[in-house]
Amino acid sequence: MTKVVFIGTPDFAVPVLQTLIRDGYEVIGVVTQPDRPVGRKQILTPPPVKREAEKHGIPVFQPEKLRQPESLARILALKPDVVVTCAYGQILPKALLDAPPFGCINVHASLLPELRGGAPIHTAILQGKKKTGVTIMYMAEKLDAGDIFSQREVEIEETDDAGTLHDKLSKAGAMLLSETLPKILAKEIVPVPQDEQKATFAHNITRSQEKIDWKKPGESIYNQIRGLCPWPGAYTVHGGKTFKIWKSEKVPLSVHAEPGTIVTIKKDGIVVATGSTTGIKITELQPAGKKRMAVAEFLNGSAGGLAPGMKFGDEDE
Repeated sequence: MTKVVFIGTPDFAVPVLQTLIRDGYEVIGVVTQPDRPVGRKQILTPPPVKREAEKHGIPVFQPEKLRQPESLARILALKPDVVVTCAYGQILPKALLDAPPFGCINVHASLLPELRGGAPIHTAILQGKKKTGVTIMYMAEKLDAGDIFSQREVEIEETDDAGTLHDKLSKAGAMLLSETLPKILAKEIVPVPQDEQKATFAHNITRSQEKIDWKKPGESIYNQIRGLCPWPGAYTVHGGKTFKIWKSEKVPLSVHAEPGTIVTIKKDGIVVATGSTTGIKITELQPAGKKRMAVAEFLNGSAGGLAPGMKFGDEDE
């Protein structure tokens, strides 16, 4: 039986671990990030991969830094035949990359060499892409630059947000690994180097990317809102207050108004002018300090003082 060490952290990686277990590999250890404080009460919470491993009685190791000699030695002592990684959050050191007989195999949420980095799912939607996918590849010392074994395209639908696309890609990655790993172990597949000339990057989301610039075209703002849902969320400001915008629709604008101007307020949505002829109808939002809610519920609470003709985004944070 092939001995596997699995290295991963978030929800995205859980189906990959489940697939390794289901397919009969001997998962001899799981490496994941340390427990972190979560939420307003900062409750110390184990990562999803740890919870899944513990269900199956698999030993879990949570080093703060994988490159520390004692951390590395502990993993190497397991002597895995292959290491499988998925969304771990750290680059593996060369000593670990070189150790397993079948190397270190990674499941990445893009069609490499496009969208290397930590936020490929968000970035695919932010950029308005119509398709993305998953890649099974060798790990390398350089970020997401290893040779490719296999890839599978996944369509990005107009209504997808980062959450729904995350789930699609997570399942696709697990399925593709299930098909590809036996071929790797049987040496039936030859990895192909990436074309460095075509490499693009998906860096972690910054706070500046979250603020809506209503002067941008409506299509771009629509992609921003869905690309940042359910985390971290796009936001705008009015009257010194922050409003997170969770769901929206694109609508044609029949009147000319300055970008950010509230054109209409109805129970099914708040229509806002943009820098193009496509307006944004906000259908779900979250006022500062309150819960996420549909616009109809928000309007029941006096609409927060909003009215047609008012503008979003004029104030500084």
